[in-house]
Amino acid sequence: MTEACTEFTEDGFLGGLLRLRQPKSGHRAGHDAVLLAAATLARPGERVVDFGAGVGAAGLSVARRVAGVELVLVEIAPALAELARGNAAANHIAADVIVLDVTSPATAFAAAGLPPDSVDVVLMNPPFNDPARHRGSPDKGRLTAHLSTTATLESWIHAARRTLKSGGVLSLIWRADGLVELLAALDRGFGSIAMLPVHGDAAMPANRVLIRAIKGGKAPLRIHPALMLNDAQSGCGPRVKDILTGKGVLPLASP
Repeated sequence: MTEACTEFTEDGFLGGLLRLRQPKSGHRAGHDAVLLAAATLARPGERVVDFGAGVGAAGLSVARRVAGVELVLVEIAPALAELARGNAAANHIAADVIVLDVTSPATAFAAAGLPPDSVDVVLMNPPFNDPARHRGSPDKGRLTAHLSTTATLESWIHAARRTLKSGGVLSLIWRADGLVELLAALDRGFGSIAMLPVHGDAAMPANRVLIRAIKGGKAPLRIHPALMLNDAQSGCGPRVKDILTGKGVLPLASP
């Protein structure tokens, strides 16, 4: 076995509809990326940008479901961006891959082809663990992907607000115990918020929330029935299986 073979794996997503090459260790794409994609409202012809795309799992999953989107993958790590570029090509999905820190100023975004008010949809899975409560990984890539500072969430949402057109859609996944700070950040410029709690176990509190927010939206908050990934009686139910295999979408992906 060559060194390259020991460093990477090729994994199937959406029931094998998407094949992604990713690092064998460190931050790896999983269920969060698939759930985020299944909760993203996008239409053919729209410009869809995945912030912190990693190897491209969420953005490419959206593009696999919605033909004809103009996909942009934004990733800070050059090595992951290169993997995302290769994954897009291997899956025959057109995508522009940009190496960029999401917290960069507007000038850097504009220079990369993302000026203000130019995007229809932004999806993102920001670093979401509070370093005061979570032990950081010794792997630097994994640490960057998972641990946030106080300003991380606000910076990412600010970048989305700046980049989106009026009426544009922001789709994101966040930890459930950080909901207060998330709603506070969205209160500056976003409205018409729809929320879907996600429970890893039906007997336990939600550990994730999926959010759809509209730039300039005015409608009141809507909370959809929770998604139970595992049930004590049936395990992974048919609704979850359909989502994970690309046969179904979550309510947030519908107008």
